[in-house]
Amino acid sequence: MINKLSITTQYICGLSIIMLINGCASLPDNDGEANDPFESYNRTIHRFNDKVDEAVLKPLARGYQIITPKPIDKGITNFFGNLKDVTSAANNLLQLKLSRSASDVGRVVLNSTAGIFGLIDVASQVDLPSYKEDFGQTLGHWGVDTGPYIVMPLFGPSSLRDSMAMIPDWYTQPIAYLEDAKIATGLMILYSIDARADLLEASQTFNEAALDSYVFTRDAYLQKRQYDVHDGDLPDTHE
Repeated sequence: MINKLSITTQYICGLSIIMLINGCASLPDNDGEANDPFESYNRTIHRFNDKVDEAVLKPLARGYQIITPKPIDKGITNFFGNLKDVTSAANNLLQLKLSRSASDVGRVVLNSTAGIFGLIDVASQVDLPSYKEDFGQTLGHWGVDTGPYIVMPLFGPSSLRDSMAMIPDWYTQPIAYLEDAKIATGLMILYSIDARADLLEASQTFNEAALDSYVFTRDAYLQKRQYDVHDGDLPDTHE
């Protein structure tokens, strides 16, 4: 599923944003602890995912980064970003954020035409913002609780709400409707490798910063999801 294929994409993006913001409140329940009743299981899957990343995904990403010219690499990243804007448009509409949905639609139309199937991000050049909303954010917008933290094999950090949201998000992706399964699979693999390659530097920062990589990843993921659901306008948890 295009927006969760990379083993580490979700949590490293979260880590990068959290370290930059340096002000997000943690995402605890009422007693200040993360909602993590499956911690023992989650830690096992977290270790498994890290081993797969080290053995498979990271070497592939490094090789991809070496052999792929930067303009082509950027074009591939833009192409998949354009597909994400389709999902974002649908979810902004479901959240009744009509102006944002219109912006996403405008991005898709402009990038898919003038941007040559999304390879060039023309929309950003004319200041059309990118929102990248997903169905987990839509559920959160309408009051659905995050639920227990869950680490999914290969897919990485998630929650009960966000893991269930992966299915409707998949069906907003044009790739889901390709008749040739080999092409669809190839595109998903390419997305995963491209996303991981773009985050190699961030993952090095993560490895240097984290004393307990599991806790660091969990808290960063949950904080980022809270930030995403509220569009950066976090509720005051100290009242």
